[in-house]
Amino acid sequence: MGAVLQIMQPATLIVVLLALSVSGFYMGRRKAFRVAGNDIRVLRSLPSHYGYYTAMWCGIPALMVFVFWSMLDDRIILVMATSSISASGASAQEMNLVYSEVLRFVAGSTIGEPRPHIADAVVKYRDLQDISNAALMVFALSIAIAGAAFALSKIHKEQRARNSVEMVIMVFLIACSMIAIFTTLGIVLSVLFESIRFFQKIPLLDFIFGLEWSPQTAIRSDQIGSTGAFGAIPLFAGTLLISFIAMVVAAPIGLMSAIYLAEYASARVRSYAKPLLEILAGIPTVVYGFFAALVAAPFFRDAGGLIGLDVSSESALAAGLVMGIMIIPFISSLSDDVITAVPQALRDGALGLGATQSETIRRVVIPAALPGIVGGLLLAVSRAIGETMIVVMAAGLSANFTANPLEAVTTVTVQIVTLLVGDQEFDSAKTLAAFALGLMLFVATLTLNVIALHVVRKYREQYE
Repeated sequence: MGAVLQIMQPATLIVVLLALSVSGFYMGRRKAFRVAGNDIRVLRSLPSHYGYYTAMWCGIPALMVFVFWSMLDDRIILVMATSSISASGASAQEMNLVYSEVLRFVAGSTIGEPRPHIADAVVKYRDLQDISNAALMVFALSIAIAGAAFALSKIHKEQRARNSVEMVIMVFLIACSMIAIFTTLGIVLSVLFESIRFFQKIPLLDFIFGLEWSPQTAIRSDQIGSTGAFGAIPLFAGTLLISFIAMVVAAPIGLMSAIYLAEYASARVRSYAKPLLEILAGIPTVVYGFFAALVAAPFFRDAGGLIGLDVSSESALAAGLVMGIMIIPFISSLSDDVITAVPQALRDGALGLGATQSETIRRVVIPAALPGIVGGLLLAVSRAIGETMIVVMAAGLSANFTANPLEAVTTVTVQIVTLLVGDQEFDSAKTLAAFALGLMLFVATLTLNVIALHVVRKYREQYE
């Protein structure tokens, strides 16, 4: 019996259900041929549609049972396994501790022997889990077989199986879209609610227009530094400064390299240059951070000292330069694809009218590809704004309100990570400030997207 129960595991059940669905596909397809008398012209749908129809009836209901069963059985089994403990009058907090302890021993993540009542609950939990797996196996397989039998009984010449299959696929696509939408909505609402709690402690205007950032607050009101400064302007100034330096480096290099690869380079040069350039996109950001901290920052500090400039050991210039190198492949690859996608007829027409190659690129190709280029630049800006590791290692954590690229600055993303690391109260203004920063960053990125869409729409209407 134990060997049988070992086979009846959730992963095994999924494999069996998939195998049954594949079998259902071939059975439905075979019956469609049999019903049609090998003349498929009399059928309302293709034989493969009847196969998909049978496979869906075989697999989807059983998989739905599996999902809902898996979501509920652990909790039900845990309550049943500890029913004797809860019947003894244990409080809700004590039962939560019992649940955690039982689950740890079941998972084998606890060293030592459990207490007697916990040991009994663990044994009972495992027995109930085996019974649940066996029951799920029998129930799901019964539903799969019944669904396949039902689908096979419905197959006839006049059945429009394609409509049913396409409707199921449409429902699946709508469900995926709704999951994406609700996930985004959930993220925004979670950040918004926590930000509202922060603004109940810190005035909104002080946060948006404040010039000092010092979120170090004490746990008790009688401690020194019990009130912090939460002015976000230094953080956004540092973010914009580093992102601006990065784009000054990446935009021209990426765009010019894309123009060369798409318009001037030979096929042999392009086959080597493009993969080598895109290798930069696969380098982890922590490696760029090491390069910025160990090579770029000391170089700028020493070079500045030679000409009499006071360059900080952690400067916005070093972080922005290395970040610009990091995002060159994003601009180059996307711009190259967009430029290559411009119809050759536009180039031939311009060259036929007497334009040189450079004039054709400047006056025809680039304007036609401008919407895609703007999209690539937008993606690069978003990557620069959201980068954290390079800034932490090369620019530091100092929230300085300055436009001098030779000084140390910090960014919004770095401060979000800093605020959420360590032991502090979740309800404190220091922790809630991370959500307020995230909300402001979301608003800034959304505004940037709206502006970019406006630019893209304007030029698309002009050149299409």
